[in-house]
Amino acid sequence: MFLTQTASRQREIIEVVFRNGWDYMRRLLTGGKADEPQLPTPAVLRNILTDLGPVYVKLGQLLSTRPDLLPADYIDELSTLQDEVPPVPWSDIEVVIRQQLKQPLEQTFSKVNFQAVAAGSIAQTHRATLADGREVALKVQRPGIDVVVAQDIALIQGIADLVARTEFGQTYDIRALAQEFTKALQAELDFTREASFADQLRRNLSTSRWFDPKQLVVAEIYWELTTPNLLVMEWLDGVPLLSADLHSDGNGKDPAVTRSSITTLLFRAFFQQVYVDGFFHADPHPGNLFYLKDGRVALLDCGMVGRLDPRTQQILTEMLLAIVDIDAQRCAQLTLQLAESSQPVIMVRLENDYDRMLRKYYNLSLSQLNFSQVFYEILQVARNNKIRLPSNMGLYAKTLANLEGVTRKFNPEVNLLDEIKPLITDLFRRQLFGDNPVQSLLRTALDIKSLSLQSPRQIELLLDRVTSETLQWNLSVRGLDSLRRTLDESANRLSFSILVGSLIMGAAIISSKAQTTELSWLSSVLFAVASLLGLWLIFSTLRSGRLR
Repeated sequence: MFLTQTASRQREIIEVVFRNGWDYMRRLLTGGKADEPQLPTPAVLRNILTDLGPVYVKLGQLLSTRPDLLPADYIDELSTLQDEVPPVPWSDIEVVIRQQLKQPLEQTFSKVNFQAVAAGSIAQTHRATLADGREVALKVQRPGIDVVVAQDIALIQGIADLVARTEFGQTYDIRALAQEFTKALQAELDFTREASFADQLRRNLSTSRWFDPKQLVVAEIYWELTTPNLLVMEWLDGVPLLSADLHSDGNGKDPAVTRSSITTLLFRAFFQQVYVDGFFHADPHPGNLFYLKDGRVALLDCGMVGRLDPRTQQILTEMLLAIVDIDAQRCAQLTLQLAESSQPVIMVRLENDYDRMLRKYYNLSLSQLNFSQVFYEILQVARNNKIRLPSNMGLYAKTLANLEGVTRKFNPEVNLLDEIKPLITDLFRRQLFGDNPVQSLLRTALDIKSLSLQSPRQIELLLDRVTSETLQWNLSVRGLDSLRRTLDESANRLSFSILVGSLIMGAAIISSKAQTTELSWLSSVLFAVASLLGLWLIFSTLRSGRLR
């Protein structure tokens, strides 16, 4: 149905696929057999998404946040996708802005720069000045982009339905994955969502025990002017962090000292977001980290965020320690704790895979350890063992990789272990005692008191049931049903074999002593029944494929 509704777009996709030579999707779109999916090479996949247009580029960027689904070479290739497109003419953008404002544009802004400072697939940004003199950035949704997104979402869901018929699609629940991506694309169209994320991030970073909050900036949102199609926020004057000239910033500090302090600031800010707040900026690529003219650092574009619950935070903290200790067994245990599915896993194989993966890091000093690369490989091992991890693990890994990549480029002398070691120590202390040790101690004391009061009664009930023989044990042995079915089938076939043999022997005895026509007829019937049952037994055995 989706293909007939968007036939022109379907033809365009088929042309792009044909042109780039992805044979599997070519068969799928033209109604061929849906064999096991075969991904194109990373470069071909990137070219296909680029040729399909801005929405698919955005989809590629979302895929680049899922190293739990794709190998590292695909993640690296898709991370280079840029959704920069020619800006929409000001005349069209002006119409959108006027529709979103409650007052005339001339009364709201004293000045608007008609030239876009940035343009993407969903929106473009203009600089403006409010009537009261404050400098703001206007993020305006491109006219008609909602129709394009809706059309392409229908195609994505339709393709996912086709792939879902394969074992690959069922293993990775492609329908749910497509639904997740389409929700993310639709959410990109609501700028109030990004505005609320920015507000929450700014509140979380306004206090810290690890860094000076005054040195980190998240743009203020002007809610009275913000709508789902128009985002008005504080203008931050600066340059991308990697382009900053620290020699001419006028603060009089040694550039090496400034680089070191900014590196520490970024690590501590993101560690707080991930391991303390559980709410983090999930796209810290070089274009979203700005060095402002006043020497502060700004986080831009809060449209993509990740969330972690306290249990996941604790597991990931322990995973960091397991990586530092090169502990394959602990990595396997923690991976299973993170897993979404309850499918059986061969624990020995999982531990051996982790041991082989971590073994190559044995001779490296901890300062040389690339934590994001190790975590990517942990996700790869989980994927090879068909362990499904939550989607936020992909965002977590991608955030670590972006942060580590930016800081290494910005400050090649950085020692990651020195940066995170005091933070990990503090994290474990927080997890053991919490922010308020006295409150945690009192809570533990109350739990112990409750346990001490309830335990005698529970033991009494247990002993009472044991002595009265009313205690029942419910045991569930995994795989027992399949064993029972196999034994039943074997017993049935053995019974049929005995029956067939008995019929043949009976028919032979009757035939040898038959003196009348009735006995001869009975012998023939018994032979016929035995032959039919024998043929059925042979056929069922061959069909089961269990001759050995």
